[in-house]
Amino acid sequence: MRYVSTRGTAPALEFEDVLLAGLARDGGLYVPETWPALDAAAIRAFAGLPYAELARRIMAPFVGRLADDPAFAALLADTYAKFGHPAVAPLAQLAPNDWLLDLTQGPTLAFKDYALQFLGRLFDLVLARRGARITIVGATSGDTGSAAIEACRDRGAVDVFILFPNGRVSEVQRRQMTTVPSANIHCLAIDGTFDDCQALVKAMFNDAPFRDALGLSAVNSINWARIMAQTVYYVAAAVALGAPDRRVAFSVPTGNFGNVFAGYVAARMGLPVERFIVATNRNDILARFYASGTMATAAVEPSLSPSMDIQVSSNFERLLFDLYERDARVVTQKMAGFAAGGVLTAERERLAAARPLFVAGRRDDEETTAAIAAVWRETGMLIDPHTAIGVAVGRAERPDPSVPLVALATAHPAKFPDAVVRATGIRPELPPRLGDLFERPERVTVVANDLRAVEHLIRDRARIRIGARAGRKE
Repeated sequence: MRYVSTRGTAPALEFEDVLLAGLARDGGLYVPETWPALDAAAIRAFAGLPYAELARRIMAPFVGRLADDPAFAALLADTYAKFGHPAVAPLAQLAPNDWLLDLTQGPTLAFKDYALQFLGRLFDLVLARRGARITIVGATSGDTGSAAIEACRDRGAVDVFILFPNGRVSEVQRRQMTTVPSANIHCLAIDGTFDDCQALVKAMFNDAPFRDALGLSAVNSINWARIMAQTVYYVAAAVALGAPDRRVAFSVPTGNFGNVFAGYVAARMGLPVERFIVATNRNDILARFYASGTMATAAVEPSLSPSMDIQVSSNFERLLFDLYERDARVVTQKMAGFAAGGVLTAERERLAAARPLFVAGRRDDEETTAAIAAVWRETGMLIDPHTAIGVAVGRAERPDPSVPLVALATAHPAKFPDAVVRATGIRPELPPRLGDLFERPERVTVVANDLRAVEHLIRDRARIRIGARAGRKE
């Protein structure tokens, strides 16, 4: 399997090189050169498999020679061995044909763990074999940062710099990042929005001398390995509900489109998906696109669901590449126009090609609170505001009530306790392992929303480690 850039001018790479590259050198995102196919018999054979073995089989076409490496199978087994439920990604029933895919069982209580616990171990395996090290830079609207930090803390070949919008993540999300004492972890609070953080990360990857000097790599969903790993839980849920002999609809709370695109990958491979329901908050650029065919940025508005406070959805470029039949020239023009003017329009026939598989909707804070309360009344379950948006939009936009609807539970309610208390009067408790989170000292640096300032800080802190690599004392 080789990978190509959505912009068309970066070299095609093998999987391990894509893993370490993150963003393509032409500014595009890597995607497989062709989509592998799973027939009905192969999907039926997934039933009852342990999650780690299911992951190995789904990832096999994408990872090349790693697929048959015993170390890779052992890595996957280790990745998911300590998740909080034997099923790893269990389903919970909300109503006769409504389900919740619980993706909060990882160490940081968010869906990002399912890819990043894998990614941290995979970096270790590949870097050890190459005798190399990398500097990870990532942007987070809350959950990616803590999941990446937990996955990469204390790893010898990796230094991690996570950028997050100062004052725009929940206190639990912030502390999960800033209280990690590991020397290879650096938390940077940017005076701006998540979109600003994401733009800074992309700019650093496009600064070739900086990128090469520091060996930059990515943990955001611009890294293909993230998308690949998240594809697994879509297959697991669909098979548990009867696939391939029964179609399933998924409702996905999203801002950056990475989680939805992971499901799209499963559908391209052959998973029978009735519809992907794209659920957004008041920052509804994706919902507006699916309604009109125009993606137009607006000011980012803070909400009860901060991980979705995004107006530039990076992974949408990967879908755009397929909608335009992999014409990288058109994608490059569209993305250049979007970067310059904040507007991207898809022609009517391209939007028509997307609509059979995608529908979208939005919920504001008041509606989000009502959805949390409704699920509590109906089931006794507490859900976080992002999950609540997925449930509410999914129920409103589902195409066929006879088709099972699976809403993705993307974060534990204790990560957003104030929103849950507002809706139910109940304060959700953190798991015992995080019981002292609010007592731990924080390590964080506030930085201006300025590329040179951020690069200077990263270069300055990484320079000590570069010196150590050369044999000098830190």
